Amino acid sequence: MSFEILRYEARHRVRSALGVSAAFSLMGLVFLALAPQIVAGSEVQGLADALPPQFRAAFGLESLTSVEGLLAGEYYTLFWGLFFGIYLAYSAAESVAGDVDAHRMETLLAAPVSRSRVLVEKFLSLLVPVLVASAVVPVVLYAGSWLVEEPLAVVDLAALHVLSIPYLLCCGAIGLGCSVVFDRAETARNAAVGTLFGLYLLESLVVGSDVAWLGSLAPMHYFDPNAILVGGTYDLGGALVLLGTTAALVLAGRVRFERMDVR
Repeated sequence: MSFEILRYEARHRVRSALGVSAAFSLMGLVFLALAPQIVAGSEVQGLADALPPQFRAAFGLESLTSVEGLLAGEYYTLFWGLFFGIYLAYSAAESVAGDVDAHRMETLLAAPVSRSRVLVEKFLSLLVPVLVASAVVPVVLYAGSWLVEEPLAVVDLAALHVLSIPYLLCCGAIGLGCSVVFDRAETARNAAVGTLFGLYLLESLVVGSDVAWLGSLAPMHYFDPNAILVGGTYDLGGALVLLGTTAALVLAGRVRFERMDVR
């Protein structure tokens, strides 16, 4: 058996990967079409400046005076960062628990394949939606920015999507962890979504407080679209933290899965 599980899972993720890519591309084009009118008015930024820093951080309102700031603060922070992350965590959460719930896992494990291999190949199949969307969406948004005569910096746009990959994989790893902790697929999915959203709120609400260090527990802390697209700065150390966390979560999930009683 040579990566059959990965190929099987990957094939089943192609359609959803294309759907996700189309949805994010369309959403991005809508933002680009509206952006010139929004950033032309100073009242929007004035309203954002009057809000508490926690509120601005929670909804990505740090900079609304440029197309890049609007995209980074709204589209990439909320839709790409939060919603895509939740989607991946939700999908990963049913990778093991779903098969256990449907009594497919015992049939799979009857084949000459280790549990470790099953878990790792199921996790790696998440690369299909991540890589497809990361390849399609920036091309569409870059072309769209030219159409509205507000061209985006191609290097910063490419860097943002490359640096989002470790973040998205970390979200998937959190879902995978829920998948081996809970026996029922529905419970695992709910736990994954709740965990990601809770970490997002935690990272946003502790900004500027005495317990701001708690924000470092959230994967969103290490992926800042505003810094990349507006400031042109890349947090490579943050990407390494996310990759290390992902590896640790997958390893912990592997240990848990090998000790699970699958019936």
